[in-house]
Amino acid sequence: MKDILQIIREADSVLIGAGSGLSTAAGIDYGGESFQREFKEFIEKYGFRDLYTSSFYDFATQEEYWAYWAKHIDFANTGREGTELYRKIYEAVKDKNYFVITTNVDDQFYKTGFDKDKIFRVQGSYRYIQCSNACHNKLYDDKDMVEEMLKNIDSDLKVPQKLVPICPVCGENMEPNLRKDGYFVEDELWDKQSDAYHHFLEENQEKKLVLFEFGAGFNTPTIIRFPFEKFTLQNQNWTLIRFNKDTSTFYDLGERYVPMNGDVTEIFKNI
Repeated sequence: MKDILQIIREADSVLIGAGSGLSTAAGIDYGGESFQREFKEFIEKYGFRDLYTSSFYDFATQEEYWAYWAKHIDFANTGREGTELYRKIYEAVKDKNYFVITTNVDDQFYKTGFDKDKIFRVQGSYRYIQCSNACHNKLYDDKDMVEEMLKNIDSDLKVPQKLVPICPVCGENMEPNLRKDGYFVEDELWDKQSDAYHHFLEENQEKKLVLFEFGAGFNTPTIIRFPFEKFTLQNQNWTLIRFNKDTSTFYDLGERYVPMNGDVTEIFKNI
């Protein structure tokens, strides 16, 4: 613990990389008791096991699709407040020059005090929908839509056809803004934050920087896990602190690598 505190204090800047493991640690349970409780009817009808695998289910109709996705979006994002763990991380870094890159789509960083101009959510957000055909690069806030759908899910687990969103440009179906294929929409904000992320990397090349990597596994390792190791290898003033059950590394980073496989919630309570 003392080493982490000392590293933070001595650092000029902090780069946070967060994967799904961080939200799991924060209590956003994608497959446990809360999922079983909240999705009971969907589990009985479709045989769902968890929130992740159910995301790929091929629904027969858009009315069924949006009944499920309204529940999914509300459960993971729009109906959920910021969690204590994310707030603790913010408290630890708020006085530093920091930046966040995350593959999470639950917007916990936005809800817990982090500067929105210092967050790059690479894989999209449950909070927005897009044209399924990606005919234009505009995203649409879905919070009000989701709330209306939740009020109107019938006993067959469908929403009324009139609530099914249609692209205002081409007339195709809409879908959540999640990177799953070549039709993922990168809007102007995505481009802006991508540029901000790369600018942060450039301006800190010669500075003392600590990389906090939280719960980034091997589902999309080329976004955070592998680059963070390579950044640390190439920059002698950078230190990588990895919070993960799997703390293995591809490179030998010596003393500039600090593996942490303990309970991240307890660690940041103490910090």
